[in-house]
Amino acid sequence: MLDRSHIGHKFNAHSVEIEKGRLRFFAKAIGETNPIYSDEEAAKKAGYRSIPVPPTFPFSIDLESPEFLPVLTLLEMDIGRILHGSQDFEYFQSICAGDVITCQTEIKDMFDKKGGALEFVVLETAYTNKDGEIVVKTSQSLVYRN
Repeated sequence: MLDRSHIGHKFNAHSVEIEKGRLRFFAKAIGETNPIYSDEEAAKKAGYRSIPVPPTFPFSIDLESPEFLPVLTLLEMDIGRILHGSQDFEYFQSICAGDVITCQTEIKDMFDKKGGALEFVVLETAYTNKDGEIVVKTSQSLVYRN
C-alpha cells in the first residue's frame, strides 16, 4: 500500500519560459490547425499577447521538472505499474509565448478500490504567472496496480 501520510505533500516548484517554437510543435503534434497556435499575427489579431498555449499544453510544463515525475520517488512507485487515470484543466487566464510559468504540484488525495488492487493518487498542480496569479489548475489521477 502507498503511504497515505504523504497526502498534502507539495513538490518543489519550478518555472518554465514558454517558447513559440515549442507551442507550434505541440499544436502540430495534437493536430491543432487554428492559426492562433502557430502564427503570432493571427494570435494578436485574435486578442492574445503572443501565441497562446494549445489545450492541455500545461501538462508538458510539469515534465520539465528537474526531477522526472517526483511522485514516483516519494511514493516508491514502479512506473511499470502506473496508469494515467484522468486529467482535468481549469483555465483562469491565457498563457502565451514569452510568459514564465511556475508550477507547484500537491498530493491532494489517495484511496484504493477493489480491495487495494488499485490505488489512486490525486495530484493538483497550480500554474502561476510572474505576478503570482494562478492562470491554470490541473487535477490528475494516477492509478497504481498492486
